[in-house]
Amino acid sequence: MVFRHTVVASLAALGLVASLAAPAEAASRPTGCTVSVIGPVCAPQTAVLDGKQLLRTKFAALVGEKTSRAALDNLLAAARTDLTAGPWSVTAKKQVPPSGDKHDYLSLAPYWWPTTQPTAENPWGCPFVQRDGQRNPIVDEITDHAYRGKAFAAIYRLALAWYHTGEARYARRAALDLRMWFLDAATKMNPNMNFAQGIPCKVDGRGIGIIEFAYTLSQVVDATAILATGAPGWTKTDQSGMTAWYTQFLDWLRTSKNGTDEAKAQNNHGSFYDMLVAALALGTGRHDLAAAIARDAGPRRIAPQIQAGGLQPQETSRTRSWHYSAFNLVALTRLAQIGKHVGVDLWRYTAPSGATLFAAVDFLIPGATQGQSAWPYPELDFRPYAALDVLHAAADAGDRAARTALPRVPVEPGGDLYPVRPAAEQLDDISTS
Repeated sequence: MVFRHTVVASLAALGLVASLAAPAEAASRPTGCTVSVIGPVCAPQTAVLDGKQLLRTKFAALVGEKTSRAALDNLLAAARTDLTAGPWSVTAKKQVPPSGDKHDYLSLAPYWWPTTQPTAENPWGCPFVQRDGQRNPIVDEITDHAYRGKAFAAIYRLALAWYHTGEARYARRAALDLRMWFLDAATKMNPNMNFAQGIPCKVDGRGIGIIEFAYTLSQVVDATAILATGAPGWTKTDQSGMTAWYTQFLDWLRTSKNGTDEAKAQNNHGSFYDMLVAALALGTGRHDLAAAIARDAGPRRIAPQIQAGGLQPQETSRTRSWHYSAFNLVALTRLAQIGKHVGVDLWRYTAPSGATLFAAVDFLIPGATQGQSAWPYPELDFRPYAALDVLHAAADAGDRAARTALPRVPVEPGGDLYPVRPAAEQLDDISTS
């Protein structure tokens, strides 16, 4: 209550107190939850993000609270570049998927390499072999993966920038990017990933490729929930179109061979699959499905993946052990946030071995605060800040060790954005390395 009174007093000085003091009234207006000058004054019904926490941060930044204001400045620096970047589409690629339809998403497995020099008879240099952690540059000749990354990140930042500032230009650009990728007949993506992470001369697409959308599409779900609070340029038709797309993609994830294959994965792929399905379920009103996935994640994901001391053996066995240990926790901490929305507390789940999500996060603290010398596992490119967001998430959930460690963790390039988008992201992008 003290915080709210402080904000109300500050807004009163600006002549805006009525907007905050009566959010229910504001929500009933034709424009939704938005008011002049400051924009949204309602908590969005997000799937991963905590809408109430977003609203608190919005007003904290508005009255000049240092941490929130710094994070918002960093977000806006990125969002301003998003205003003129793109828009992006799957139909822009030169290659045609095996379906013959450029509206189908297409990508190649990043860690697979040719064994012979390409020739006219063997243009790919087949057969291909796997080199874990070594990205084949040929995969970047197909633009869908890179464009997806740029589009989804821009949509998320722009929606957040509008939410925190009320500036219409951010919402309108987010709407343009969303329509280009998901809604416009000429450019939209079909709601499937039948041809993701294919391997030349071996397979057209694999369930493992779904991870290319795993957490970034859940950010888009949150972005559209944010825009639905009354963003200028975003209509009810747009929102219903996105809900229809999410519904079709959710059905594909749960029934296709690629989707069911990915559901069986026992490492980070399985974690991200569950998180994405739960986010889409919540975003389409399937609270029962989201709750069931969150409940099952304790015995199905945490118990087999995490040891009592916090080690994730399936991730530390990789050549990029630091990256993948933090990456898996991006999925699990986001899933824990989804669980919170549907009454499931994954943070307090304890496996028969004694393993917990808190233990897995705390296991990263030495590496995050001391560097690679404190991480005795293989890592081709150690970036300590990869663990920053999962430590933030654990601290928010009550982890004192994580909270104490946070000031000693290096901040990712572009600054710490967690306060204004409080959910874990993959901070060490390895898609180009």
